[in-house]
Amino acid sequence: MTKDLHHYKCGIDRKIQKTDVDPITTQIIRNSLNSAAEQMKKALCRTAMSPVIYEVLDFAGAIYDRDLRMLSQAPSLPLFMGTLNFCIEEAVKGAGGEENLNEGDIIIYNSPYGTGSHPQDAALVMPVFFEDELIAYTAIKAHWLDIAGKEPYSTDTVDVFQEGTVYPGVKLYNKGELVRDIYNMCIANSRVPNSVAGDINAQAIGVRTGERALKRVVAKYGLKKFREAVEEIFDAGEKIVRNYLRQIPNGEYFGSGQMDSNGVEDGVVPFEVKVIVKDDSVIVDMSEAPPQQNGPINCPLPSTVSTARVAMSMLAGSNEAPNEGFFRPIEVITKKGTMFHPITPAPVFLYGWPAMQALEVFYRALGSKFPEKVPASSGGCINAVVYWGQREETGEPWADGSPHPIGQGASIYGDGATCLHHAESATRFAPSEVWENRNPWLVKRVELIQDSCGAGKNRGGLGVNLEFVMLEDTYATTVCERTELAPWGLNGGKEGLANNCFVIESDNKKSVPKATRVLVKKGNSILVQCGGGGGYGSPDERDHDKIIDDLKQEYISKDYVKKFYPKVKI
Repeated sequence: MTKDLHHYKCGIDRKIQKTDVDPITTQIIRNSLNSAAEQMKKALCRTAMSPVIYEVLDFAGAIYDRDLRMLSQAPSLPLFMGTLNFCIEEAVKGAGGEENLNEGDIIIYNSPYGTGSHPQDAALVMPVFFEDELIAYTAIKAHWLDIAGKEPYSTDTVDVFQEGTVYPGVKLYNKGELVRDIYNMCIANSRVPNSVAGDINAQAIGVRTGERALKRVVAKYGLKKFREAVEEIFDAGEKIVRNYLRQIPNGEYFGSGQMDSNGVEDGVVPFEVKVIVKDDSVIVDMSEAPPQQNGPINCPLPSTVSTARVAMSMLAGSNEAPNEGFFRPIEVITKKGTMFHPITPAPVFLYGWPAMQALEVFYRALGSKFPEKVPASSGGCINAVVYWGQREETGEPWADGSPHPIGQGASIYGDGATCLHHAESATRFAPSEVWENRNPWLVKRVELIQDSCGAGKNRGGLGVNLEFVMLEDTYATTVCERTELAPWGLNGGKEGLANNCFVIESDNKKSVPKATRVLVKKGNSILVQCGGGGGYGSPDERDHDKIIDDLKQEYISKDYVKKFYPKVKI
């Protein structure tokens, strides 16, 4: 019944009815806000202890106004983009509300149902005061390597309490002074306390950097003109997305996808997404999702909302930095107690993996009738691996982890690229030199996978093999989704190679795509098989010279040419 459905309007409307700020000033303030967010990012990266932050960029730093409208966010982890307003709202509630905030406060918050993430993604939130008035918030949500869950990373949790320590909105700094008890508790609840301590301090530096940068902008133009400019900035962002949506005929579009398993039980978990376009607005209906799962593939509401925000911003954003206005045309419908709106204490550790699949299925839904508007499927996953153990010589605990790059789907505009998933498009994996310097392994190979691209008029991006040889006994948790559903093509394009992950022991190769605490013995290796992207258009329409060039580059083999391009003589 409709009364059981939850409707979430993704953007907040205009707060000031009339403005007289000139467009040049508005544009300067807009770029100043983006610069302030970028300063937060750089301060965090320069001071963080963990490569997962300063190399991988597994974080988001953003600035919101007092009404929790996004002013700006630095390019980092796109999937976090639409969650930070939830983080701020719940963090402030936990700290006693706005009336209990002071200049210099910093709140720590990581409850999964408020952040939309697993507990490792901890948010630091700082209120910004100007002339004794609360005007905004700066916030950074970043991944901590360990926060005292059953394992540093898990695919098999059965409730949220196994997933890590929860900080439900408490002050880490009170009026600028460190609350030592809270800080000590954070450090005590980690297997790698030194790394977590360094990253907490880096996040604090980051939110303070954003606070100072924002105050400089407001002081320069005055609060009244600043607020008027913000309304104009949001209106401009809204127009960009609405103009895109007007190009899509009204109607309902359906897409289907699946998860390989829920992490604790065998069997795929299928789901559907309905996209409803009406004039210059869009509704993403996730209400027919399967019931919340016994394993950790449940996606809390903030990340479900963020999925819709990211999907539309990437399609319709015209390469502009997003802000609150981009989200106003979007509505999300969910149903409580389902995989895309779970209720505590359902496990949510792998929240990002159904979100990534929902992104792909959103594009698949539109592509079912208008393939020229969207890309074919990418490899569909970030193929994450998290490693940990104790160093042989010192006994010191260590941990590290990373996403890995997949092939992107082709589109009407050309071949697919080889890069990370849409949900992590501004992130990266660490250089081999950093990996090998910090961790007890050697990078044996990083190579493009021949024939992994989906054939078509435009072919998909290639997949990548990454193999790591362990120099010490190591534990690993692997999260490679979409091993059962190959990346689909569009408009006659063919499938790409699916993902997988293997432990290699001598000549034995064991598939471990979604597994917790896998022991990789010294001398053995982990091979991450990152899938390719789907093709676009009929392979018969591919340019002859492009096929020959791909063959010369060894992206494809002679057998591949014979199978998909039989008219080409080689």
